Amino acid sequence: MKAVIALGANIGNPKENLDIAVALLKEATELIAVSSYHSTAPVGGPEQPDYLNAVCIIESDLSAAALLSLLHGIEKTLGRERLEHWGPRTIDLDLIQYGSILSKSEELFLPHPRAHERRFVLAPWLEIEPDAVLITHGRVSQILEQLP
Repeated sequence: MKAVIALGANIGNPKENLDIAVALLKEATELIAVSSYHSTAPVGGPEQPDYLNAVCIIESDLSAAALLSLLHGIEKTLGRERLEHWGPRTIDLDLIQYGSILSKSEELFLPHPRAHERRFVLAPWLEIEPDAVLITHGRVSQILEQLP
């Protein structure tokens, strides 16, 4: 099943951390595409350095919960500490969309509840999938056009 994963990092060596995360995803899944890296200002949280963001598309046979667990394992491997909500991080991997799964459980909300508001997710996604559709909000190109 196709998954859209957003990656972000802003402390340590962000480019190296994104490169390693992508390499680990490639080992564990079928990596279909990776966007270029985009430098973006942080959204919310404390004052912190700019982020390096990307989006990748993978194919996986894992359950949604197992894929989320894999993403959390990669974060842990790269030293992610969850100290402050929306705080700086060595790596952040968000499962944006997984096939057509809709979930509002405490553990997993799919599609990601704020994906439609985040240019740093939508622009890199559109770069690697020009016909991308966020299943709850429509065509990514049209969502992007409506963002401030």
